[in-house]
Amino acid sequence: MNRRERESEIPEESAEIYLILLLFLLSHSFTVRHMGFPAKGASADHPIKFLIYGRTGWIGGLLGILCQAQGIPFQYASGRLENRASLERDIAEVKPTHVFSAAGVTGRPNVDWCESHKVETIRTNVVGTLTLADVCRQHGLLLLNYATGCIFEYDSDHPLGSGIGFKELDTPNFTGSFYSKTKAMVEDLLKNYDNVCTLRVRMPISSDLSNPRNFITKITRYEKVVDIPNSMTILDELLPISIEMAKRNLTGIWNFTNPGVVSHNEILEMYREYVDPNFTWKNFTLEEQAKVIVAPRSNNELDATKLKTEFPELLSIKDSLIKYVFKPNQKLKA
Repeated sequence: MNRRERESEIPEESAEIYLILLLFLLSHSFTVRHMGFPAKGASADHPIKFLIYGRTGWIGGLLGILCQAQGIPFQYASGRLENRASLERDIAEVKPTHVFSAAGVTGRPNVDWCESHKVETIRTNVVGTLTLADVCRQHGLLLLNYATGCIFEYDSDHPLGSGIGFKELDTPNFTGSFYSKTKAMVEDLLKNYDNVCTLRVRMPISSDLSNPRNFITKITRYEKVVDIPNSMTILDELLPISIEMAKRNLTGIWNFTNPGVVSHNEILEMYREYVDPNFTWKNFTLEEQAKVIVAPRSNNELDATKLKTEFPELLSIKDSLIKYVFKPNQKLKA
């Protein structure tokens, strides 16, 4: 085999992904347009109603709580993302004005699971998400999809500590984990759907410090942590904003993070100051971390200018952490 033949070969795992996508594309009818999505939305004779996928998930559960608090009619979906017929039934029964997807495979206990469960990851994160977007498109419905910003890593154009973040139109450059690879692939395909609002969530944090999915909960339980500044998403502040984004029928890709970055150590220092004055931790390097995980992890800064422009009240990551997470959990000093 000569060099040209070797270079033209598709890696086995990539071939598997593209085969599944090809079958998906051939078996579905696509009516995709790029501009001017005529969203049905709410009207006088059809008031707002949300259909939410991801009932058993963390974000999906929080969405339901928010809708109840705001008096927004909603219903959790029963269909599976990869089952088109079940999605059609959900929409026919619920008759929503907007669809939210907080469903997907992230892996348990972490994304390393996806490395050994690639087909299952593709089925939900790629085929399932595309199927839901297509069904919503054919029904004239906006789909608000909670995606991930863990598809980038610091590089020469976006150096660590530079304050230069990746923007919405930048091409993902992180493929270290299979999870991130599938997420980058589906984001690229979803750009063709003008009814989709893609929210790039990163290292989500909430005021519930007992939830094992909470980034703060995770790092307080680790034996050792790295110390790298990252963009992050404070759910207590940003999930209500996502509901408002749906009401405004906003579409396209959005870096769904608070402005700025915060490091692991900075978060743990806040945790010690507000929650547990006796808390201690140990650091280790990325090289040391690589020895105890299967797939590399994404570290990056996302530029939140677009979101901040739409919602000027959005707090910086450190201010949001204090207001929404640490002050509500503050332990009174004796």
